[in-house]
Amino acid sequence: YSTDAPPKNIIIHTLINSINPFNWIHVGKKIKNWNPDLIVVRYWLPFMGPCFGTINRIVHGNKKTKIVSIIDNIIPHEKRPGDKILANYFVKSVDGFIAMSRSVLDDLNTFDSSKPKLFSPHPLYDNFGPAITKEEAVSKLGLEQNKPYLLFFGFIRDYKGLDILLKAMSDERIRNSEIKLIVAGEFYADAKPYTDLIAELKIEDQLILRTDFIPDSEVRNYFCAADIVVQPYKHATQSGVTQICYHFNNPMLVTNVGGLPEIVPHNVVGYIAEPDAHEIANCIHAFYADNKHETFVKNILTEKNKYTWKAMTDKVFEVAKLKS
Repeated sequence: YSTDAPPKNIIIHTLINSINPFNWIHVGKKIKNWNPDLIVVRYWLPFMGPCFGTINRIVHGNKKTKIVSIIDNIIPHEKRPGDKILANYFVKSVDGFIAMSRSVLDDLNTFDSSKPKLFSPHPLYDNFGPAITKEEAVSKLGLEQNKPYLLFFGFIRDYKGLDILLKAMSDERIRNSEIKLIVAGEFYADAKPYTDLIAELKIEDQLILRTDFIPDSEVRNYFCAADIVVQPYKHATQSGVTQICYHFNNPMLVTNVGGLPEIVPHNVVGYIAEPDAHEIANCIHAFYADNKHETFVKNILTEKNKYTWKAMTDKVFEVAKLKS
């Protein structure tokens, strides 16, 4: 749970208990009686399907409210028995969908082919404050000044490919440079295979491990300290990390999986590589050898204009067939 102050001018009611069916009924009736024109539901995990699906069904009893879901993933990265049943229960309770990658849009069609669906990439994450200088960010993190830093950011889960990036760090060209990798995010997988791999590769001195929860107030320090952000995912749909990069004008190195290449034009704002340690090492080496930082940042300033919040909200209203 975040301990940061809530956003200004937004009233937040914490009502939902995801594992208590009696709570779902209570919340559904409460929202139904509010009689809203529109509900927007963020869906990312089948586990939430019964909770959100039940609330939506009760709300629909007012015969007025339209329900639009913004979908991160409809088929999860880490599959479990019952995923499709739970996801299908949720899908049937919604009037329309916004998918944040084209692969998710395709996945949605396997559940429902008739309800309105639109693709809209995640807008910029602009809630982490303005950018600060690399010098200031490095100082706040207690790191050495005037060093090259890579960043791997976010929960550490097996599909995100941190093991691939660790192997890339052992490439002789990188091992013999001053490049350091900052790993910032909690382990959501067993940490032992990663710590064993680090010891096996003998790359301890090349890493800065900050594997605790990163509060919102510290996010910008990590992005502003980094020269380039690496997302070595083995598979993906989309990633909010790319939109944090755009906000902070960070060049990106992403793998050629899911919706990641849709958002990161190759050799324009960063690199697209196969999820392979040697290819990723090649891109890291090229980034510094060819002094690409300034060029990529200049291109980011233009490319990021595609990802406005208005573009997404307009599509939400379009799917709901309501006027914005």
